[in-house]
Amino acid sequence: MSKKIHRLQTIKSCIEDIEFILDKKNLKITQILEDKLVKPAIRMNLVRIAEQFSKLKDENEFTTLEHFSNEDLRGISSVRNYIAHDYDSVDDEIIEDVIRTNLPKLKDTINSLKILN
Repeated sequence: MSKKIHRLQTIKSCIEDIEFILDKKNLKITQILEDKLVKPAIRMNLVRIAEQFSKLKDENEFTTLEHFSNEDLRGISSVRNYIAHDYDSVDDEIIEDVIRTNLPKLKDTINSLKILN
């Protein structure tokens, strides 16, 4: 398996882990983000997603990255930096927006690439 496919599978898996947490808890995202066990799990998955995109960039996988919007790639990178460097001050509304808006688009794009099937 190529590194590119592995990285995309990891991103998709992280998104699905977040979706699983949301489905399992059956709560609103804002309520889930107040949970002391769930909040770090969601944040760590967001960091993992950003790290995989960063590795794709470092590996010059630009033909793969061009399928994702620059806005989404910059956004996930910014969220990663925000979580990693200012963990205690992370605004849960930003995390909620990423979960609701950006993650579904990233997952749809990965699925549309059809290289994981």
